[in-house]
This record gives sequence, structure tokens and C-alpha cells, in this order.
Amino acid sequence: MADIRSISEAPAASAGRSRHIPFLPEIALLAIGIAAYYLFPEDLALLTRIAITALLVLSLSLVLGQAGIATLGHAVFMGVGAYAAGLFAMHFNTDPLLGLVVGALAGGVFALFSGSLLLRTHGLTFLMLTVAVSQILYEVANQASWLTGGDDGLSGFKTSPLFGYFRFDLFSRTAFLYSLGVLVISYFVIRKIVESPFGMTIRGIRSDHIRMAALGNNVYRQLLVTFTIGGLFAGIAGALAAQTSHVVGLSTLSFHTSGEALVMLIVGGSRRLPGAILGTVIFLLVQHVASAINPYHWQFLIGALLILCVLALPGGLMGLVDSLWERMTGRRASNG
Repeated sequence: MADIRSISEAPAASAGRSRHIPFLPEIALLAIGIAAYYLFPEDLALLTRIAITALLVLSLSLVLGQAGIATLGHAVFMGVGAYAAGLFAMHFNTDPLLGLVVGALAGGVFALFSGSLLLRTHGLTFLMLTVAVSQILYEVANQASWLTGGDDGLSGFKTSPLFGYFRFDLFSRTAFLYSLGVLVISYFVIRKIVESPFGMTIRGIRSDHIRMAALGNNVYRQLLVTFTIGGLFAGIAGALAAQTSHVVGLSTLSFHTSGEALVMLIVGGSRRLPGAILGTVIFLLVQHVASAINPYHWQFLIGALLILCVLALPGGLMGLVDSLWERMTGRRASNG
């Protein structure tokens, strides 16, 4: 059985090094984002999409990579957050920060409600039920066209200038910096959760839930909390998507979106938080470039990349990066 002490080695080492360079992962992420802002001013819409999708995949990394909750319906929380933020802006208040809170609460509450039922099951049953819930909600949103816009999507709402000054323009300048800022803050919060005793507990549950239960841990409650937190951050991603595009489509609730998020996480590395960011960037850049070259067969490259990662890089691309880091420095890479 897994030694519980070994589970805490990486976060403990990370905590020790972070005292020397506080917020290093967040500073690096922010610096890369700002560099991209100036280097690719014509592609800010794509960069905004990357930042928002990265937050969705990061929330999935917490649920699947850290706690071991295998789900094929994680995007449903993003969709709930997107519709909640869009409806809130349409009928109540157009302030983006308030909409962000509404999206987070909607995603978190729905995750709490659905998780309280689904997490009582295990294995394939749980996996299929996550798909079922997402498909049911997809169809409900499609039929309730009077509320959601149905297949045409929810549109017609506006977003006020950020902090009353920065307007959301067609060039996506404010949208990208806003999304980047939310991503960096969310990364910091999730990293702290992973490095906390709670994070060590859910990794222990992922490794051996029977042993963790025998040690006195309430496995169901810990997993439900993790599932809820993951839904909350996915809801934030949905709110960002609604506010920056001013439209909410049924695709935010679809199984296809959940599947793509899972592929991104596997490509980047499910056990490491930076893997969620790296996998998202690689996937969306390959999709963007390859679909422009051949719009009919670009998924062949994605499939080949996924097969390569599963067979040759079980730790994803971050596993390769970690191996190179260990060879050069002789130190293990931290979880953040």
C-alpha cells in the first residue's frame, strides 16, 4: 500500500522552496501571459479562450488528478456558471465581478447537489452517471429556449467596464487581461489547496481510499468538498466565457467539451497543476494551426498526440519536463 508520508513529499518540498521565491508559479504564469499579450496582439481572442479553458482544465485537475474522481461531465459546471452569469447580467446587474461570483456560486452549488448523489456510487456507475447528468442538463437547456435561448444560445446581455473603466472591446484586450488575472488568482488558490493538509488527504484517498477510511477519514465528505470546489472554479470559467464573448451556447454543457478538457489534462499531465495549463495550450494551439491547414482532419494530430502521451509519457508532457528538471538539478519538481 502507498505510504501516506510519501504523498506529502512533493508539496512539502514545494512549500520549502516557495519560502525563498514566494508566488513563483503565479509570477511565471502572469509573465508568460503578459508576454503573449504583446507578442501576439492579433490573436488575443484565441489567448482569451486558452486562459478560460485552462481554468476549466485546472479545476478538472483538482477533481481528477488530485482526488482521483474520474468524471466525463465536468464541463456541465462551466455551462451552469456561464448561463447563471449571462442571465444575471441580462436581468439584474452587468458588473463583471458580481457575475463572476454568481457563476462561481452556481457551479459550486450544482456540483454540491449533484455530487452528494453521484459520489455515493463508484467506478463505471459513477462515470456513466456524470455523462447522464450532463446530457440531461443539456437537453433541459435546449428545451427551455424561453430562458436559455435554446440552440441559438443566450445572447443580448452586456458586460459593464471592468472596475468601471476598462471596456470589453472587439480586440479582446480587456477580456484577455481579465481572464489572465482570474486564472492566476485561481491557480494560486488551487495550489494552496493542493499543498494543504486537505490536499494531502485527497491524494491519500486517490492512492488508497480504504486505508484512508480506516485511518478515520470521512472519504465521502472529503471527495464531496473537492467535487464542489472543482465545480466552483469551473463555474468561474463559465462566467468568464459568457462575459468575454457575450453569448452562451449549449456547447458549454456538452459531453464534447468535457471530453476535450479530459484530453487536455491527460496530454499535459493529470497529477501536476502546471500540466493543466500546458495541456490546454498545446491542444488549442494544435487545433488552431492544424484546423487552419486542414479543417477536416486536424483531429488526427490530436489523436496521435494523445496516444503518444498515454503510451510513451504516462505522466503527460509535464512528466517529461519533470524528468529533464531532475536530470539537470537533481531535485524533484514541486506539485505547483
